[in-house]
Amino acid sequence: MLGIVDLRHLRCFVAVAGAGTVTGAAHGLGLAPASVSEQVRRLEAGLGVSLFERTPRGMRLTGHGTELLGRAQALLDHAEEVRRAVTGARRRVTVGALEMLAATRLPAVVRRLAERRPDLDVEVRSLPRQALLAELAGGGVDAALLLDAGPAVGTLGFDAPPDLDFADVGEVELLLVAAPDGDRDPLLVSAPGCSIRQAADRLPEVTGPRRELTSVATAREWARRGFGRALLPDFAVEDDLASGALVALAPGAHRPAHRLALRLVWPRGREEALRDVLYAMSEPRPSR
Repeated sequence: MLGIVDLRHLRCFVAVAGAGTVTGAAHGLGLAPASVSEQVRRLEAGLGVSLFERTPRGMRLTGHGTELLGRAQALLDHAEEVRRAVTGARRRVTVGALEMLAATRLPAVVRRLAERRPDLDVEVRSLPRQALLAELAGGGVDAALLLDAGPAVGTLGFDAPPDLDFADVGEVELLLVAAPDGDRDPLLVSAPGCSIRQAADRLPEVTGPRRELTSVATAREWARRGFGRALLPDFAVEDDLASGALVALAPGAHRPAHRLALRLVWPRGREEALRDVLYAMSEPRPSR
């Protein structure tokens, strides 16, 4: 019976559907997993249908759950719109980003948003990728900025929650660099799971011995000191290339430049509520 359904039930349902697990949803919502499970059970009891298949690998939407998902998010967005209209509250948008993008690329995105939509309050969160994706699935952030490649979220090589949409709002070039008189081997790489490391792992031409370090910043510093070469994002080496502390090792005429997409991702089903915000965050198309 729909009269039994309330927004808390819907919020937990949407979070679990996005995260794929009760634990992931609870983390994003800031609730105990038992509380999230109870809200979902109450929603199922109120509707008289099963919304999830409970599997050893997590929660999978049933046909009824899939049917409800888009409508539930629309109801939550509408409820938030009504709250703002009644209270006069400003609309708040929370944008998350990978830690290494927060200081370099996110400011330009937030500036575009502020200029085009001065009626919005923008909150920024900087998180590691898996925590960022969990927050996105659980509703802790509205949209997230990360590095990726390929036709779907996660093609670079990381696990992503189901039902995410995306728009590529920019590009990051990866440069193979070394100190002018430094060693060319080994290849200095960041830890597994880092976007730049995953990009290096996908490039068959980046071969030879490797030394694994803790972060992109550490790989850059070791390269500056002449201890090897490193594949690094353009924003991390701009100053070093300008000063001559690092030089780019050209990929050669037969090898294209290495690039990753600066990808804005959000939960599917929220396009209507976020369309104006997502458009405002995107780079303007160059005029011809």
